[in-house]
Amino acid sequence: MFAEPDGLTGTARHDGGMRRLLPDPAESISVEEAYAAPLGRHGDRPWVSLCMIASIDGSTVVDGRSGDLSSATDGAVLARLRAVADVIVVGAGTVRQEGYGRPGKDGQRIGVVTSTGRVDLDSELFTSGAGFLIVPEDSSFEPARPVDVIRAGRSRVDPALAIRRLPDLLGTCAVVQAEGGAGLNGALVDADVLDELNVTTSPATVGGDGRRLTFGAADHLHRFDLAQLAVDDESFLYTRWLRRR
Repeated sequence: MFAEPDGLTGTARHDGGMRRLLPDPAESISVEEAYAAPLGRHGDRPWVSLCMIASIDGSTVVDGRSGDLSSATDGAVLARLRAVADVIVVGAGTVRQEGYGRPGKDGQRIGVVTSTGRVDLDSELFTSGAGFLIVPEDSSFEPARPVDVIRAGRSRVDPALAIRRLPDLLGTCAVVQAEGGAGLNGALVDADVLDELNVTTSPATVGGDGRRLTFGAADHLHRFDLAQLAVDDESFLYTRWLRRR
């Protein structure tokens, strides 16, 4: 299993149930039903899905971590989205802060995006063989131990190119799950490779200056369509958004 972030188990209903409001209202639906599959597929590149949680006032963290915003049902959503993905892509800072370990799905790989190469290659994520690195092509980083590396972009990682190169490394890759942080999300938005957004709104305000879902992206206007809306009995709101192409 992943070393799940603290707070993924909480006071919400432990069966992972929710009430779906859109598109087909249902008084009771399981997370497995609500998130049975990605919202689509591509023929020429992997489908990229983003999963994040944010407070009502827009922060994605409390004291630097997302766990305190979460609940049991939100944790089940994250686990389900991971289960339907071939690859998880995540920023190095999030890996450090949230304590990523070996994935729960056999054969699943986790790509850690870093411009500096400052990652702990002795962590379980990498010693298990699941972890690999995504770094710029002109990075001087050379891993101290054997680890798969995708190089894409100059000075900083080019996420569009990296996504397209995933099948070259992995052999097959139809669905990518992106899990932040905000800087990586901003780069994915800039590259316009996000196909769906799965966003949980935590029923809390947290104040502070925590980052929102994206950070560092250029001004833009990308339209999304609401594909699903659900709520659980602790007032967590679950939305699935499909990029309008």
